[in-house]
Amino acid sequence: MYLPAVALLDRQHGLLASRQLLDLGCDRITVDRLVRTGRLVRVRRGVYADAEAWAADPHRGQPVMRIRAAAMVLRSTAYVFSHDSAAILLSMGAPAPTTALVHVTRHKVHGDAVRAGIKHHRAPFDPADVREVDGLRVLPPARTALDLAREHGRSAGLAGCDAALRLGSTRDDLRRVLATMHCWPGTQVMRWCAQYADGGAESYLESLGRALVLELGIGTPQTQFGLSDGRREVWCDLRVDRHVFEVDGFDKYPAGAAESRAALRREKTRQDFIGGFKIGVSRITAYDCGAGHSAALARLHREFSDTCQRFGTSLDDLRPYVLPASRRHARL
Repeated sequence: MYLPAVALLDRQHGLLASRQLLDLGCDRITVDRLVRTGRLVRVRRGVYADAEAWAADPHRGQPVMRIRAAAMVLRSTAYVFSHDSAAILLSMGAPAPTTALVHVTRHKVHGDAVRAGIKHHRAPFDPADVREVDGLRVLPPARTALDLAREHGRSAGLAGCDAALRLGSTRDDLRRVLATMHCWPGTQVMRWCAQYADGGAESYLESLGRALVLELGIGTPQTQFGLSDGRREVWCDLRVDRHVFEVDGFDKYPAGAAESRAALRREKTRQDFIGGFKIGVSRITAYDCGAGHSAALARLHREFSDTCQRFGTSLDDLRPYVLPASRRHARL
């Protein structure tokens, strides 16, 4: 590839517009050959990515590059990235970042509409609240969290609100933004998400698991419940009464056979340690929070009820072993 093209790729985060390639002397036949031979990847109409940069990070890098590619073709500058796109850029997590539409919010647009993979939202926002992330203008975390609730429902909205608190927003920030959206569609969902937001949830998947536990109707789960026998300490994702819920992500178990066996052995030892305090344990996976939702609710309810029948609900006898939340925060 021409050296000027390489310099442009460096400046533009691995992206090039069709018109730039033509200006550099690459005719359409050359561009097609570069795509065919795997040197370039067509991100969207009119924008290409360096194949190596595109392949480097499928889970975050590619979604961000798709957002940047949209910015390169949007004709108006009177917009900000919002909803899923703002959540991705702010590292808040999103329901399906690898397939999400690019979302922009504008003061003036003819109703919400999807055009060429970009969803345009007509909604007011305070320009003073707009943030810049690596040169891209985005709505702030609190507003983004509530937009996720309106767009995707409770689970995604709760995960967004949890992430907003982790990023430094306060409950007052959520309430302030909610007050400006009091007559918008989805108000009840937004209010619920703001009410149950908890910055102690440490990942997007953990927040989805917490939404699942809240749906059980057994109480509000405590995040980051710690136990120690004086020699060892463990921190559980969620707790209600004498039952804990552990949220398992794909990265918990390495790909290699030996590494996976070692991880499973550590997890079994950890669960035995927790069970030794007469505490029940349930495991929640990404599948449980999605396609397996109904079956997971029934299973979790059975497991929680069994714990209550066997061990009761009080933690009074475990007071010497329960760790203060401040100890967890001090270690992070």
